[in-house]
Amino acid sequence: MKTMSVMEAIREAMSIRMREDPNVLLFGEDVGRFGGCFGVSAGMFDEFGPDRVRDTPISEGAIIGAATGSAATGLRPIAEIMMDDFITVAMDQLVNNAAFMHYMFGGKIELPMVVRTVNGAGVNAAAQHSKSMEAWLTHVPGLKVVYPSTPQDCMGLLLASIDDNNPVVFFEHKLAYGEKGEVTSFDPIPLGKGDIKREGSDVTIIAYGYQVFRALKAADQLAKEGISAEVLDPRTLYPLDKELIAKSVGKTRNVVITSEEFKRGGYAGEISAFIAEELFDSLDAPCKRVCGLNTPIPFSAVLENQFIPQVEDIVNAVKEQRG
Repeated sequence: MKTMSVMEAIREAMSIRMREDPNVLLFGEDVGRFGGCFGVSAGMFDEFGPDRVRDTPISEGAIIGAATGSAATGLRPIAEIMMDDFITVAMDQLVNNAAFMHYMFGGKIELPMVVRTVNGAGVNAAAQHSKSMEAWLTHVPGLKVVYPSTPQDCMGLLLASIDDNNPVVFFEHKLAYGEKGEVTSFDPIPLGKGDIKREGSDVTIIAYGYQVFRALKAADQLAKEGISAEVLDPRTLYPLDKELIAKSVGKTRNVVITSEEFKRGGYAGEISAFIAEELFDSLDAPCKRVCGLNTPIPFSAVLENQFIPQVEDIVNAVKEQRG
């Protein structure tokens, strides 16, 4: 057992696999001597050297293109995109090439590549550096999408992502980097398996990424008012653990889904649609979504806090749903 931050868990997971397999390498903007924009890869350049921890040009298309090509020819690259906002620049390589190559080549090649990227608001980084773009990636067949919260989940899920022979997009919320917790296992966590972060009986709050921490605080507040909230973390958005969601919804019969993405067209809507289509008879009330506003993310701290779905918003949504 070891207490680690999310940042430390991600760094250690990468290092574990790089020590074990010389075909695993890390590249991206400033990941080398500088240690990454957020310090995630600090010290890895000294341990693994410039051939395996490589700085790239400021070109997200080139980064994902290099990851795709190297994965197709036998390496297991970890490509870092500094902000998930910049994935928009690389969507041609990621969506039109990486996601479909296994299918287009009749299964004759595999693409064991991980795209690590940082997202989320809360540090006054303004509209071009604060978005949550996960729904864009879950829309595309051929991509697996992972969005963990705790250090333990970041450790296990990143190990599993590196081991996977398919393209995996691995989201990391910038506010979560400093969150600490016990890491009791250094084994992979299978993709597609969610986790109950808190047991409850009255309502299921589905949350992922940094919203898990807000959902847990909301559950604490609700408990003081006699409402027992279960907090369910899918951990991977695709594949989605529908079985765990069905079990929880069958128990609580009420669902609130929270994510930091724009509400319109967001992945929270996909989860809501699944529940409405396949679990309708288990519901006492329609699902409620608590998401970011449908606006650019403001630079102003006061306005940014209005954009972000807060603990109080989750609490209010639960109360409204229960009438």
